[in-house]
Amino acid sequence: MFVVFALTDWLDGYLARKLNQTSSFGAFLDPVADKFLVCAALLVLVHMQRTDVFVALIIIGREIAISALREWMAQIGASRSVAVHMIGKLKTTAQMVAIPFLLFDGVLLGLIDTKIWGTWLIWIAAILTVWSMVYYLQKALPEIRARVK
Repeated sequence: MFVVFALTDWLDGYLARKLNQTSSFGAFLDPVADKFLVCAALLVLVHMQRTDVFVALIIIGREIAISALREWMAQIGASRSVAVHMIGKLKTTAQMVAIPFLLFDGVLLGLIDTKIWGTWLIWIAAILTVWSMVYYLQKALPEIRARVK
C-alpha cells in the first residue's frame, strides 16, 4: 500500500505540473499528505522493530520543525528562502525507497536483501534529514534575525 500511495502521489504531482493544473490548496495539501504517509510508516516500522526509534524521531522532528518554519516564512512573505532544495529531494528519495524495503523485510527478486538496504537507506535519509534541516535554517536565518530584533 505504501508504494501505491507514494506512486500515485508522485503521479498526481507530475500530472498537475505537466498539465498546469496546480492550485494553492494542492500545493498546501500535498506536502501534508506526504509527511503523514512517511510519519505513519515510520511509526509502524518502529512498532515492528524494523527501524530505530531515534531515526523516526529525527525524521518526524525535522518534518514538524521545517513545516513550521515554512509556514512562518510564508506568513512573513519570505517563503522563497526555504524553497525545496536538492538535499530535501535526496532525503525524500532515500526515505521513499527505504520505507517499502523495511516494510517488505525479505529478499526481493532473489537478489536484494531489503532489510539491509532499507536499514542503510533509512540511516542515510536520517543524515540527509539533519543536513537539509541545517540548510533550510541557514537560509532562513537572515529573515529570522531581521524579524526577531
